[in-house]
Amino acid sequence: MTRFFDITCKAIEYLIAAFMAGMVVLVFGNVLLRYGFNSGITLSEELSRWLFVWMTFLGAIVALRSHEHLGTDMLVGRLGPVGKKICMGLSQLLMMMCCYLLFKGAYEQAIINWTSTSAVMEVSLSWVYFPGIIFAVLGGLLIALDFIKLITGQMKNEELMMFQESEEAPHGDSR
Repeated sequence: MTRFFDITCKAIEYLIAAFMAGMVVLVFGNVLLRYGFNSGITLSEELSRWLFVWMTFLGAIVALRSHEHLGTDMLVGRLGPVGKKICMGLSQLLMMMCCYLLFKGAYEQAIINWTSTSAVMEVSLSWVYFPGIIFAVLGGLLIALDFIKLITGQMKNEELMMFQESEEAPHGDSR
């Protein structure tokens, strides 16, 4: 399963890069055409907005996989290994619940908007909600795998703080 997520996240990274390049071309091209030639790309604004939504949710999957999201350890950092494991388990259960709620809501919105079309591209508005479904499924699986590692004792003590410290935080502060 780890190999599946490694390959999937690498593919998602390439997809995000392609979406970003597409957004840059659309927005820059539209600005250039508007100010230089008094015309524009009709679908530029709508498509770039949709690409941004997809990039956000797909990027969240990659960040969740590599534990690069920000967090704080003010409370948990003071706990012992058992306390850290309990907090980790509770937070993972809460995150899985959030993934379920996101899946449920995004799925219901996708069904509701299946026959509605966007104003410019005339594409089903369900496409706006699919990245939420994809994140909920893949994110939920990633969190469930970490939860299984936690309860089976395969997680090391240094892995109990699953977040990235802020790059702006002072290092080695000796107060």
